[in-house]
Amino acid sequence: MLKILAGSTSQPFGEMVAQLLGTSLVPVKTTRFSDGEFTVSIEETIRGQEVAIVQSTYPPTDNLMELLLLIDAAKRASAKRIIAVMPYFGFARQDRKDKPRVAIGAKLVANLLTAAGIDRLITMDLHADQIQGFFEIPVDHLYASSIFIPYLKTLDRENLCIATPDTGGTKRANSYAKTLGVDMAICYKQRKVANEIDSMTVIGDVEGKDVVLVDDMCDTAGTLTKAAALMMAHGARSVRALCTHAVLSGPAYERIEQSVLTELVVTDSIPLNSEKSASKIKVLSVHDMFAQTLTCLMENRSISSTLLIH
Repeated sequence: MLKILAGSTSQPFGEMVAQLLGTSLVPVKTTRFSDGEFTVSIEETIRGQEVAIVQSTYPPTDNLMELLLLIDAAKRASAKRIIAVMPYFGFARQDRKDKPRVAIGAKLVANLLTAAGIDRLITMDLHADQIQGFFEIPVDHLYASSIFIPYLKTLDRENLCIATPDTGGTKRANSYAKTLGVDMAICYKQRKVANEIDSMTVIGDVEGKDVVLVDDMCDTAGTLTKAAALMMAHGARSVRALCTHAVLSGPAYERIEQSVLTELVVTDSIPLNSEKSASKIKVLSVHDMFAQTLTCLMENRSISSTLLIH
């Protein structure tokens, strides 16, 4: 029988996954010390059991540390197999050495997870596909297109145009455009420093089109809102965006509310900040995808034949 645990910030997501699998979360106790250090303990026996630990590792880094501690606790409690369920894989933007004397954070996180004791990883829409190769264990990489494409099919596709906010997402946007049989456009941006855009131009015809910007994450929303404004300046009829992971740090919420975007559609891989205004943000749930994947693993069935994976 599969035992499901969840980190403190992914409790609601873990509860929904557990509910779909006909079980409940294994209770986990987190004790915090006055200096900020914390420890976790699993409050139920998991000896000889298959264990899935649900935790998205978005900021702060406490979320990653808590996941590592839960993995270690499960390993020391004699779990038969440990599956890390990470709807959002943090540090994925650090996937290569693009200048001297920098860390490859995604590889470091892969090493940490493996050293802690996971036997398998389930994640969704990695910032870079090659991160799967950083692991020596099986990685099940799910795609939010499984829910985004059906959503787009409910819209009027006569003037639809798929676009990417930067050239790095060209492959993803092309996949959406081919599946839907619509045109594609690309925003080409140049940066001088991180999170700060120097210039941006549009490649492709968006005049009179209902543009859909597709990306794997939305952090400060600077690129997204500027790309949307640029599309409108080039004659687009409307602009909406699909972003898998709603990181939404800094002024992101304010930028989205003040932007020309009709709506921003995200998944629940990262919970929204309940204290912020999010009238333009629509959340589509993906917990059923992860529950389905876990079911396939437990029954030794093919995952790719069950889920839409590009």
